[in-house]
Amino acid sequence: MSLDQPAARQSDHPVAPQFLQRWSPRSFTDRALSEAEVMSLLEAARWAPSASNHQPWRFVWARRGEAVFEALHACLTGNNLTWAGKGAALVVVASKDTVTNREGAEVANRTAGFDTGAAWMSLALQAQTMGLFAHAMGGFDREKLAAAVRLPEGHTLHCVVAVGEQGPAEALPEDLAAREKPSSRKPVAEIAMHGRF
Repeated sequence: MSLDQPAARQSDHPVAPQFLQRWSPRSFTDRALSEAEVMSLLEAARWAPSASNHQPWRFVWARRGEAVFEALHACLTGNNLTWAGKGAALVVVASKDTVTNREGAEVANRTAGFDTGAAWMSLALQAQTMGLFAHAMGGFDREKLAAAVRLPEGHTLHCVVAVGEQGPAEALPEDLAAREKPSSRKPVAEIAMHGRF
């Protein structure tokens, strides 16, 4: 089995190897995850930075073989339906939209999505340290997924993450196998400006 590795990725400036090695493959092996392994992923997400320590992120998870895994998988759309069912676990990432202010009123949490993105990255990097990969997907039926996880009012769905051990590209349909390699990124000069846009 030949697994594509992100060795060809090159940074423009020095960074820790974990940032170049993290990517989102679609092919997974049959390796199962224990509940303890899933808890390690969620524990890492728990410690993400959070504005005013509100911690708005919320997760619903299931392991392959569980009925709820099948229910979550059925909410995916497009090519995600083809490959994500091989993941060892699916994790739904959502956030609580409001916070309780000092006066005791529920008000909009402007940084909920930002903070939840940090929690997702913590989960992805923890997966990497465990020899796993995490692939976040935005392709899902929002109404169907909200019903499947019984999403409370005042919460927003962000993505579904497939987690597992990387499998061979050859296990994917031909069109997806051709895309099964780490992608590059825009140069820093294109995304960061000194002082102003």
